[in-house]
Amino acid sequence: MDHVENRAVDGLIASQLNGRLTRRQLATGVLALPAITALIAACGSDKAKTTSTTGATTAPGADTTLTGATPTTVASETTLAAASGGNLIVAMDLPGGPFDPVGMYDLVAYGLVAQCFEFLCSLGDNSDIGPGLATEWSSNADATEWTFKLREGVKWQKGGDFTADDVAATMDRLVEGGNSGLGGIISKGSVTAPDPLTAVIKLDKAVGLFPYLVSVFNAQTVITPKDWALGNTLDKNPDGTGPWILESLDPTTSAKFKKNPDYWGGPPPLDSVEFQFFPDTDTQVTALQGGNVDVVMQFQASTGTSLFSDSSVDVSVLRAATHRQLWMRCDTGQFADKKVRQALALSLDRDVLISTLFDGKADLGNDHVIAPIYPYFDKTQPQRTRDIAKAKSLLTDAGFPNGLEATLYAGDLQEIKQLAQLVAVQAADAGFKLTASVVDNGSFYGKYWCPAEPKDPPCSGAAEIGIVDYGHRATPDVFLNAAIKTHGVWNSSQYSSAELDTAFEAFQAAPEADDAGRAAAAKNIQKIMNEDVPVCIPYFYNYLSATSKKVSGAQTSALGQIFLAKASKA
Repeated sequence: MDHVENRAVDGLIASQLNGRLTRRQLATGVLALPAITALIAACGSDKAKTTSTTGATTAPGADTTLTGATPTTVASETTLAAASGGNLIVAMDLPGGPFDPVGMYDLVAYGLVAQCFEFLCSLGDNSDIGPGLATEWSSNADATEWTFKLREGVKWQKGGDFTADDVAATMDRLVEGGNSGLGGIISKGSVTAPDPLTAVIKLDKAVGLFPYLVSVFNAQTVITPKDWALGNTLDKNPDGTGPWILESLDPTTSAKFKKNPDYWGGPPPLDSVEFQFFPDTDTQVTALQGGNVDVVMQFQASTGTSLFSDSSVDVSVLRAATHRQLWMRCDTGQFADKKVRQALALSLDRDVLISTLFDGKADLGNDHVIAPIYPYFDKTQPQRTRDIAKAKSLLTDAGFPNGLEATLYAGDLQEIKQLAQLVAVQAADAGFKLTASVVDNGSFYGKYWCPAEPKDPPCSGAAEIGIVDYGHRATPDVFLNAAIKTHGVWNSSQYSSAELDTAFEAFQAAPEADDAGRAAAAKNIQKIMNEDVPVCIPYFYNYLSATSKKVSGAQTSALGQIFLAKASKA
């Protein structure tokens, strides 16, 4: 489908290819825009009492530019009271997968599930993690056991008290479902409950930043009831401890929620919230500017330019670890030789991709998942740049003197269609004959990226090359554990490296306060991934969302989530 969004970017692509290259405008932090949105912490003002024996209480990414955050401004109680009631409408992309808290994999599902179900660790001040269903947490000396003190007075929407038994059952389901970043970290039976409001999680290995893996930054770890069954979905079995109760959900049009009057944090000021699904972002932008919706959950810089100068809109620019992975099968086929993968990576002009697709609002990627926003990012590593002569030489050495042909699969989401087109054009200069095949997200995820069969190893039915989206994480653990580690649950490249696995183990095992040890491991991860290129990562882009100035108290993450427990609308 040729949307306005696609035509606009296609025109930019044509101008870039005709030699009119725009210098990349490097984003160095939260942009100093007149319309930076004012946000309020959804979980309240209490802060986590992290009494870990390992020392530090503020984990990496506490700075707003490191966690993908905008500053928070708390609206006065008078303002919220005056603006109570009403309905708020959020514009989102079309869903691409099931609304299954355990099995979901696209950002729309993440955002909707988070309206009802909550995390042990929520989104706190400055978008670092903060108290959620757990009010405090601590670890033993070697970070192999974590104790979470749970919040009192929390009720399930269908009735009954939230207890540590729900946490234990949730963790067991995550192990059985195998679709989170906890693979190899916990096993069934890992949680014990000394009392109803204490959950002790014994890990299979040391993980110094484990609270991040049971937080909003690992979307599948929402806590579900003890009797929840694998395969249950939000639309078929609505429940939760959160501020919103699902009333209806049609994956082709919208989802509607009403306030939870018994919410532990107090009834939300709004009466209801609605999420409307759109086929593209340019129509979402038009709907916001026309007053038909109140929030655009995510938009592209290239199609939402007018929002930055719209006096009726607040724009949130979150510098984040959001990125696209161009995976290449490492186990079989034409890309099994790393020389071929290196050649493709060398064929890309990353500056052109960033200026064309994001108007400069992105950071350069260097084919590894340690994003520049992370405090342990190694700035000394040489940046891979376009080198067509070297790319051609590598292809010849790998046995492809006349180049190679392949179909490049991608899902129709945000800028990915245009990225696939640009990759095909740029790689052609080095001898790659790539045909971009962009399909709807439901087909893409289930057929080309990570098919359910064969199950062993996971994703072994993936296409030999494709582009998949990854939302922001406050640490790279999920990227590495799920997508890069040997037999990771989202490892569409089928990459297997004992050296990388060892480096990742060292990264995770570093105690919370061991910044030097974590940085040394991250440096090694960067080097290994850049050399082996199981995935090509050309950029980490800023997450952009927009909100009507009539709205206050909404808080967004760069993982497709918006928290509206304290939101109000004038």
